[in-house]
Amino acid sequence: MSNPRILILGPPGAGKGTQSANIAEEYGVEHVTTGDALRANKDMDISDMDTEYDTPREYMEAGDLVPDAVVNAIVDEALNSADGFVLDGYPRNIEQAEELEGMTDLDVVLSLDVSREELVDRLTGRRVCDDCGANFHVEFSPPEEAGVCDECGGDLIQRDDDNEASVRNRLDVFDENTAPVIDHYEGHAGFVAIDGEQAPDGVWGDIRDAIEAETA
Repeated sequence: MSNPRILILGPPGAGKGTQSANIAEEYGVEHVTTGDALRANKDMDISDMDTEYDTPREYMEAGDLVPDAVVNAIVDEALNSADGFVLDGYPRNIEQAEELEGMTDLDVVLSLDVSREELVDRLTGRRVCDDCGANFHVEFSPPEEAGVCDECGGDLIQRDDDNEASVRNRLDVFDENTAPVIDHYEGHAGFVAIDGEQAPDGVWGDIRDAIEAETA
């Protein structure tokens, strides 16, 4: 099937971004994330929604959370304008999952399975360049020189939300709010669980096989 409509699910650190990029390149579809969709539609007129602000930009500039109703409308717009897509980072709760069902029919739902301790190792080992933003990992993708960015020579830092306490809290939030979304989709005809603890190439191979099987 050309232009498949794919949803990818999984906790923080599962590799959704990496594999979504692979899917987008292989199948020529849009990689839709809530962050990118918000930025692309930040001046969208939402004055008819009876919200505090009239555009998403105003929420973002005020540092406030964009209401679910606005996020839903922006995702709907992004999916409707995409000629096939891989959706990453939405839905984050059951209410959003129910909204998504009214927006589009999904061909494939991929769920990346990774154990909690593996996720903690992945996320706490991440290092980010303080200058250019390049990402590294102390174990899986180390820089040539410890603490120094390969790209620009800047200092590599651990983000505040990548310390162990913050990581475990983020995983707790995922378990409470988003894990039920995975349960919700297990009955979908195109649902496929993927072993996310393999090397990235192994994960990608399983994902490609799953997409080919579900869209044949």
